[in-house]
Amino acid sequence: MPQANRATTSLWSLGRLRRYLPGLMLAILVAALAMVLQAIEVYIWNQPIIEGLVMAIVLGMIIRTTWGLRPSYAAGVSVAAKQVLEVAIVLLGASVDLPALFKAGPTMLLAIMFVVVTGIAASMTIGRSLGLHPKLAILVACGNSICGNSAIAAVAPVIGADNKDVVASIALTAVLGVFVVLFLPLLIPLVQLTLYQYGVLAGMTVYAVPQVLAATFPVSTLSGEVGTLVKLVRVLLLGPVVLFFAFRYPQQKHTTARVSLNRYVPWFIVGFLLLGLARSSGLLPPTVAEPLREMSRWLTVVAMAALGLGVDIRALRVVGRPVALAVLGSLAVLIVVSLLTIKTLNIGGKRREAILRRYRGVNTG
Repeated sequence: MPQANRATTSLWSLGRLRRYLPGLMLAILVAALAMVLQAIEVYIWNQPIIEGLVMAIVLGMIIRTTWGLRPSYAAGVSVAAKQVLEVAIVLLGASVDLPALFKAGPTMLLAIMFVVVTGIAASMTIGRSLGLHPKLAILVACGNSICGNSAIAAVAPVIGADNKDVVASIALTAVLGVFVVLFLPLLIPLVQLTLYQYGVLAGMTVYAVPQVLAATFPVSTLSGEVGTLVKLVRVLLLGPVVLFFAFRYPQQKHTTARVSLNRYVPWFIVGFLLLGLARSSGLLPPTVAEPLREMSRWLTVVAMAALGLGVDIRALRVVGRPVALAVLGSLAVLIVVSLLTIKTLNIGGKRREAILRRYRGVNTG
């Protein structure tokens, strides 16, 4: 009997592998093509014009929008965009110097909380002024201000949102999130941001964790590490926001359901912090940290390819003009509020960045 159980388990595992393998291989191939194109750029111009991370997203979007995605690829692409990315984030902790990044102290935490709360309030106001249903306005506000699709998916059952509103919100944030990745770096020279400040800005404004990685690491390692940390703190605020709307909409059936801690404190955030602490305390030697860092970079490119493969620009057709204007207006407000907060509190100014460079003893570029 135990042998039969083992055989059944093996067949089940093999079936899952066959289910995920096509999509995973597609994401890996797109990522490999992106890295080859980056290498060609370096060969011609001595530096990448478009980084492999961004190239992977763009290639994935082109493939998805032009040829679509077969159902047999969907499961594997989803795994690459989520689970592979989560592993990459954990491994990223091996290269992060947490004491240096935490030197902003409570000021940074309060700034993130202020931006999230202000962003939600402003987004809801904009949505209602454009005639959106209150629940749709909440979805747009939470998606913009916290963590994109994940926030929308978490808040939707809490407020009893209509499925079509959920689909419209997710479709628009998925597409616009990619454009934010491509154009947000232009603000660095326009508003005179340091690399540290740009990381904070990206962490406060970009929708999803993978998009933060794509928007920051091509700019600099420091921007990527700061942006990741800020974004992960922002993700942790999803729990309190969901609880707030649960009390505001107590009539919804879901409020009696058990709340999963893992949903609001994701395992990869814990893993990232633990590995970062091990790296910072010296428990993780450089000979081990460096290979983990390289593995994280490669897995991130694969996840970016999967992210692009999940975005069909044609999905914008199903989104109404008021929803599109609400998302764009909310995003603009979020960026402005974040910039004003960063500049007013002088978070990551030039003096602080110079100190951080000396403290870390590494190149932040």
